[in-house]
Amino acid sequence: METPLTQHIVADRQPLSLKEYERVGGYESVRKVLKQMTPSEVTELVKASNLKGRGGAGFGTGVKWSFVPMDVPGPKYLVANADEMEPGTFKDRLLLEGNPHQLIEGMIVASYAIQANISYVFLRWAYKLAAHEITKAIQEAYDAGYLGENILGTGYTLDMHLHTGVGRYMCGEETALLNALEGKRANPRAKPPFPQVSGLYGRPTIVNNVETLCCLPHIVNKGAEWFKSISNSEDAGTKIYGISGRVKKPGVWELPMGVTVRELLEDYAGGMKDGLKFRGLLPGGASTDFMVEEHLDVKMDYASVAKAGSRMGTGTMIILDDKTCPVGFVLNLQHFFAQESCGFCTPCREGLPWVEKILLAMERGEGKPEHLNILDFHTQFLGPGNTFCALAPGAMEPLQSALKYFRADFERHITEKRCPWKK
Repeated sequence: METPLTQHIVADRQPLSLKEYERVGGYESVRKVLKQMTPSEVTELVKASNLKGRGGAGFGTGVKWSFVPMDVPGPKYLVANADEMEPGTFKDRLLLEGNPHQLIEGMIVASYAIQANISYVFLRWAYKLAAHEITKAIQEAYDAGYLGENILGTGYTLDMHLHTGVGRYMCGEETALLNALEGKRANPRAKPPFPQVSGLYGRPTIVNNVETLCCLPHIVNKGAEWFKSISNSEDAGTKIYGISGRVKKPGVWELPMGVTVRELLEDYAGGMKDGLKFRGLLPGGASTDFMVEEHLDVKMDYASVAKAGSRMGTGTMIILDDKTCPVGFVLNLQHFFAQESCGFCTPCREGLPWVEKILLAMERGEGKPEHLNILDFHTQFLGPGNTFCALAPGAMEPLQSALKYFRADFERHITEKRCPWKK
């Protein structure tokens, strides 16, 4: 099994230095694209590879690049979205801390494809070690001539900067991220225009996830067909999957795209801890719908998980066991989302705290029968198309699916006037 993204990452070992990275083929893709390929050829190669964005949306990376107007004079920008704040998600941290040169190499490839001359790594504030390693790697790349003016004598110029966010979940939304990068409040922007046409400072901008960018050097070096061949699915490539919760071996693994939920849970995470039973999981972070036992043989790819009624999202599962209260589980998530709302639109600003208040009342034994109807209403009222961005609709996904699969647990909180899981 090939693991291109993590093959040079070893636990408890410093990431590869520039010289070590070069010895294992590092920056060969930069030499290839800058000296042998046109920007449009790079974009077409990525299109042919069927690389989909690993940040959660699963949109075609090459297709996204193709929306950038190449005949517009003036600067263009590339931004790596490293603001990994989705609860339960820690896949990008592995790449950022374990092999920062791989990210930088991918960013150079992407920047060249869209002819950007300025790039940014927008990093989550809490990733202190990642910030240290990225800063060091960027300086090494400058010193070696991979960044700066006239890279490798090709006439192409690219500058790269690290920008550390201040800890708002909203910055994971690409237009809010761009506002934050400009020094503004992290509110989402109206679309259209899309960032590919009018992004950072009103200029054409591509925002790609860390894992997405790290795939690029390998696609350039080994080809689109190779990238598709290492998958178990119509979705190409490998995927970094993760599992958190009360399993025997929580962790993160690079596996072929399309591995099943059961394989991840039982073969890699070792199954549930002794004395616990599986009840459900969120397949791609906190803003995805629950999947239950009937879904254990679903492939973890974008189409299969969607067909099962959820989203693959980041591919990092949060496991619910039979000794954890599902109402309390969802309350914890709703507290986070209510806290992280930017307050820009009324349904999100007012609706999320109201949902949290109702769930908290249920946990305290103060739930009423009409509360279930109010929660049902909010899953629709805060759903897609009713809010300015996807934060509130994402927050409703675990709630609406919990009401579907675990409704009896919500009802027990009301009829017994207590949380049945609390002694």
